[in-house]
Amino acid sequence: MYKSAQILLRPFAALYEGITRLRNYLYDQRIMQSRSFELPVIAVGNLTVGGTGKTPHVEYLLRLLQQYKVATLSRGYKRQSKGFILADAQATPSLIGDEPYQYFADFKDVKVAVCEKRVKGIEELRTKVPDLQVVVLDDAMQHRPVQPSLNMLITDINRPFYKDLVLPAGRLRESRSGANRADIIVVSKCAPGMDEQAMAQVKHQVYKYTAADVPVFFSTFAYGKPVAIGSSKTLATEVVLLTGIANAEPLKKYLASQAYQVVEHQAYPDHHHYTSENLEELHKLLQKPAYRAAIILTTRKDAVKLTDASLKEQTAQLPIFYVPIEVQFLAEQDKFDQLIVQHVEEFR
Repeated sequence: MYKSAQILLRPFAALYEGITRLRNYLYDQRIMQSRSFELPVIAVGNLTVGGTGKTPHVEYLLRLLQQYKVATLSRGYKRQSKGFILADAQATPSLIGDEPYQYFADFKDVKVAVCEKRVKGIEELRTKVPDLQVVVLDDAMQHRPVQPSLNMLITDINRPFYKDLVLPAGRLRESRSGANRADIIVVSKCAPGMDEQAMAQVKHQVYKYTAADVPVFFSTFAYGKPVAIGSSKTLATEVVLLTGIANAEPLKKYLASQAYQVVEHQAYPDHHHYTSENLEELHKLLQKPAYRAAIILTTRKDAVKLTDASLKEQTAQLPIFYVPIEVQFLAEQDKFDQLIVQHVEEFR
């Protein structure tokens, strides 16, 4: 059925690919203008629609670059606002978007801003943060009006760009050849035990679409001990999984490996804005005999929305925990760190 749908959708995918190729050609030929800046602008993005693990990699960069004055700039996907906003004490997930709010909550020394027009956003940041040294652009691979000083492409090992198709037949936002704009490629969500032969096979496929000297790194997720954001109920092995992310499968696999039993998974669309009704449904669910021993596990991205002022009181009454997540590199982590820091130092 899936293959049949792909065949039917391929004419539309060809049309979409043609449009994106033309757009990229116009930028590559400088018929349409890209703006560069006199400070390092590191763009983190992907070729696919969601689910590559981009946010934890942005957070890795923010931790790595903490000795500099850093700002992160996003468009603020699905936020209920317009224009440039520099996050402050009045910021909320609905005002600036869930991922930018997560950065704001977890990185107190990082300036967090949102703006649909990234050129304007960077200009505003430079005005409002005079000592700014580095900008990390979140989800900016296809935002060609900005010419980043370093382009970092994230691709999911479970659905790498070189095996995917352009929308709507697949999940690619542009053709595979878009990878040739990447200065660094990170293959994400790898198994911790991935061997060198498997890595070499992936690199062979990647290099069909990039220069042969582009550094390719392999990363995995490291999960931490669940952190309570609700009532003080102790951890239990029976869990209701609550997610509003693009792909919850890696988290589900991790929970299974740690002997958690997911008795129910309430899966909402990516960037879901939780409501009082959502939490009331959870409360009613936990009153049922089959669920009374269960706790609620969620992601950090979801947790920042569940602790919003409008929901905080309800959240406090529920046994909700989030599972921390960080990126770890399978090999050459020092090389990756050095590449990033050296790039920033070139502008000093």
